[in-house]
Amino acid sequence: QVQLAESGGGLVQAGGSLRVSCAFSGRTFSSYYMGWFRQAPGKEREFVAAVSGSGGNTLYTDSVKGRFTISRDNAKNTVYLQMNSLKPEDTAVYYCAASIYIGLRRRANEYNYWGQGTQVTVSS
Repeated sequence: QVQLAESGGGLVQAGGSLRVSCAFSGRTFSSYYMGWFRQAPGKEREFVAAVSGSGGNTLYTDSVKGRFTISRDNAKNTVYLQMNSLKPEDTAVYYCAASIYIGLRRRANEYNYWGQGTQVTVSS
């Protein structure tokens, strides 16, 4: 059974940086495409970024392009989301997710496993 555990959230000022991590266990990590989603209070969960199994291909939602970077270390079974130039509107619970399907995907229902989430708060 796949298990995902996020870490690294916290409070940061606008313009600052933060890196969240997600540790994967239970299966062969490189076989899974990985994604990051976020959910702000009162809003639906939204796609942030995705990375292929090898790490060679990535996909971002428009609002984070140029500011966020998704990456993975298959030797450490970990996926990362580096967040720079943070804005108050980036405040949310950030979730990592794993997909058994081939291809970079934006829809939450195409991911099979989810972590518990980590809170990121950006103050103005």
